[in-house]
Amino acid sequence: MLSDDWHLTEDVDEFLAHAGEFLRSRPGLHTTPLSVTEKIRVMGPTAAYGADVAHFGRLERAGEVLATYYRFRGLNVTSLTPEQAESLAAHLAALGQSIPYVTADQDTATAFAEAWQRHTGATSTVRVRLRLLRLGTLIPPEPFPAGQGRLVGEQEHEHLMQWCREFAADVGEDVTIDADSWPGTRFAEKHYTYWETPDGTPVSMAGVNQIVGGQARVDPVYTPAHLRGRGYAAAVMVEVSRAALAAGAQEVVLYTNAANPTSNALYERLGYVPFSSFAVHDFSYA
Repeated sequence: MLSDDWHLTEDVDEFLAHAGEFLRSRPGLHTTPLSVTEKIRVMGPTAAYGADVAHFGRLERAGEVLATYYRFRGLNVTSLTPEQAESLAAHLAALGQSIPYVTADQDTATAFAEAWQRHTGATSTVRVRLRLLRLGTLIPPEPFPAGQGRLVGEQEHEHLMQWCREFAADVGEDVTIDADSWPGTRFAEKHYTYWETPDGTPVSMAGVNQIVGGQARVDPVYTPAHLRGRGYAAAVMVEVSRAALAAGAQEVVLYTNAANPTSNALYERLGYVPFSSFAVHDFSYA
């Protein structure tokens, strides 16, 4: 596998013209590149993510796309064999790029980190391990908490941002979330639902990405700490899962932290089934 088999562009439309069919062939597994490229296609990299430019690459041989990547902060890459990971590392090293981190399925992330070290001397540290779950048969909880789900209104945007700030702090994300920065955060391109008690008080929320390529991704799911353990997260998850299916999603997926047994157990009880493991490797350079 030659590094010359990788084709680089800054034009998202050109990238999708070549690689869109490949990404849509496994929509659940490719949920992140599908969502990210769609947001950049609609908004541009600066408005979408605060990036001056985004790079998109595809591995193509004999007219067949075998893998893709995108990069505007760190590197996000689809599944690679060790040989393909080696060729990608050679490709990016030849471009003189400095990569702060890589996100990929667990085997690919490990293979790329090892190849990147060989080509650049960078050492890697695993920041987080994730599980990708896909909805099978939705199983509502018993008992179901009193209340109802409803879409978050525009007049509640400040409250929504506050809950997103609290969620980001809970999961260790270093991100600024306010009215000015909101469009460039990963929280902005979603539809949000509150679960509210019978008196109309919001007690939990869930966001869902736009349906792209037949897949919808649930993210984030948040309940304030003092309201947890009452079934509210399960209720809002059922609400948004049903809504995504009704809107035409063929696959509904979500990422969970592999180190959080509570959330993993909850989602599996609701019918979400693990089908891939991911990892984020941070790189440090001498």
